[in-house]
Amino acid sequence: MNTLKLFFATNRNHEGSNRWKPKGYGKKFSGDGHENLRFGELTMEADQPTIQKHLTKKYKDNRVGDGEGLSGYLSKCAKNAKITAYEDKTSEAKAVIAPDKNASTQFFRNLKNVMMESSDVMVFIHGYNVSWEEAVGSALSLQLTLNVHRSKEDGSLVVVLFSWPSEGSMMPFAAYKSDRCDARDSGKAVGRALLKLRHFLAQLHKDAADNNEELCNNDLHLLCHSMGNYVLQKSLQNKLIGYSGDGVLPRMFQHVFLCAPDVNDDVFESGKGMSRLHEMTRHATIYYNRGDIAMTTSKYTKNLQERLGGSGNAHPALVHNKVHQVDCSEIVHGLVEHSYYLWATVNQDIWQSVSGVGMDAKERNRRRTAQNREWIME
Repeated sequence: MNTLKLFFATNRNHEGSNRWKPKGYGKKFSGDGHENLRFGELTMEADQPTIQKHLTKKYKDNRVGDGEGLSGYLSKCAKNAKITAYEDKTSEAKAVIAPDKNASTQFFRNLKNVMMESSDVMVFIHGYNVSWEEAVGSALSLQLTLNVHRSKEDGSLVVVLFSWPSEGSMMPFAAYKSDRCDARDSGKAVGRALLKLRHFLAQLHKDAADNNEELCNNDLHLLCHSMGNYVLQKSLQNKLIGYSGDGVLPRMFQHVFLCAPDVNDDVFESGKGMSRLHEMTRHATIYYNRGDIAMTTSKYTKNLQERLGGSGNAHPALVHNKVHQVDCSEIVHGLVEHSYYLWATVNQDIWQSVSGVGMDAKERNRRRTAQNREWIME
């Protein structure tokens, strides 16, 4: 058996009598409010041969890697995960708690220690209709599939899960409407987490300037899937921009990956929900699929506007030059039509970006189109 470890943050309600060692997390918001955050770690056992079978699965066109199947297997294993949340006494304190004693600071400090060991960190925000166990399975599958591409010279990558109370229901239209509201409200929690991260990074650089801290040379990345992109959009609109005032948003990420984004196709244009996302990252890449049924469902359930994950940017020329897009329609098929960020070629492309491979490098399985900053996966 293989012991897998995952860092996480969540605003879901805990299950069980002990909030610091819960049995799991549920479908509702934390009892302390929508913006309340739990930071923690979990460990679980998984069969290594089964993991390897999914990682090495070959398709007829010689593509390799079934991360979606692996995610399903790991989701079942997650039911027996051992969870420890970082104890936070802020709400009970009779005096101000020093920042270095906060649960979030301890969490970021432990992540920093991991990064000092040559590991990049990828923050992952899942999509709609996802239970806690499925969120854990997807996050660990993402971590395993990305790392399988690395060479001996590459460092490893650690995935950090942010899980919001997604319905996980068998009633798709009811679940979608419920999750849309929960995603909107969860944006504030993600915004809080990012503001805490901003403060931590600022303090790190201050301490480094005073020779009291050693900085690592590794990067932070962010990957949002499906409605997780709407959570990110709302974190920008409802938290980050308001707290930053007229100033530029802090750049915290090297890459932001927007996979099958369930947001309007003009969201990056001036004045729209993600028009300032480029300030937070060096690169932003959109992966979309014109045959994504989930995007069609979203279009007719939410409004009639095209979805970014189904058609790409409405007006690419109006989008900041840090924002790239990749059309995956030619290669995505069958069950992976929506979760293709975990699959073979697309997953490898994400790793290549993390590893600093050039956008037009020959080893990438994509070709540039006549549109500026747009590629077609092949």
